[in-house]
Amino acid sequence: MIWFIFFISLLVSKLCHVHSGKEFRYDYKFSDKAEGWLKLHQVPATWMEARLRCHAEGSVLASPLTNQLKSAIIDHVREVRKKPTTIFTRRFPKGTTFLLKLPLEWAPGEPDNYLNSESCLVMLTQSNGTVGDVMCSDVFPYVCYKKKTTLVLTECGTHDTEYNLDARTGSCYKFHRRGLPWSRAYMTCAAEGAHLAIINSAEESQVLKDLYAKNPDNVIFSKDPYVAAIGFHDWGERGSWMTIHGETLKQAGFDRFKDGEPNNSTHSRTGDDGEYCGSIVRSGNLNDVWCNVHIPFICEKKPDSLFQEFEDH
Repeated sequence: MIWFIFFISLLVSKLCHVHSGKEFRYDYKFSDKAEGWLKLHQVPATWMEARLRCHAEGSVLASPLTNQLKSAIIDHVREVRKKPTTIFTRRFPKGTTFLLKLPLEWAPGEPDNYLNSESCLVMLTQSNGTVGDVMCSDVFPYVCYKKKTTLVLTECGTHDTEYNLDARTGSCYKFHRRGLPWSRAYMTCAAEGAHLAIINSAEESQVLKDLYAKNPDNVIFSKDPYVAAIGFHDWGERGSWMTIHGETLKQAGFDRFKDGEPNNSTHSRTGDDGEYCGSIVRSGNLNDVWCNVHIPFICEKKPDSLFQEFEDH
């Protein structure tokens, strides 16, 4: 009981820290100049991947909409990366005058619309924010931006109200109704400060079963609503299932598959030659599934997962 009271007190203190108005999540930094929070992603991505990652984190892909915001982005990149770099900013519709409304200064020789295929912008922080046009399929680092607003945190320590705390496990869960491939689901959970759910006991299997029951087939955007992705995979070992945290299913605490599973079937629609990704069916039992099929998925997070950095202070 004493430990539980201590944990709640610590969590409340962290939540209060966030409500100070200077914290969005620990991996973002507040900028007075930007009037919001910024985060540099140093791993290069395509424009679409960058946009999706920012969206999943609750922000948007940063763009130099004003001179003040452009300056804040440049300052943030230089502070974090310690050296000049080129970052994605935004995509623009071809044949429009949209770009004329932005405070842009083109780099020498830009825009050139090389091969009539460049419809995304990059900003050169080494050249005080001059821009160039590139192909959206190219990869660059990028910055996510969250404009300052009134932040209301849930008991799950997030601004995402779709996460709900379950007292049986002490974890928070979110059921994503819009189907994604397993790898994209993995990325989405991570961006939300969570991970694909891992079943650690029969009780947690029941928790996910109850959650699944609140999402009938007719509200799920997938051709396969009867199965949802969770956090295990065979990692190329073909039949040796491991959680995303590196444990066997037995070590994790739950290894009960649906009758007849895993059966490693093929899938003509997606081109999968077998079922190598993990999922759960409505009964709460495990199932193997095609990695490229778009299915719903369940994310899991601890209430303090987005406060990691505060523990170091």
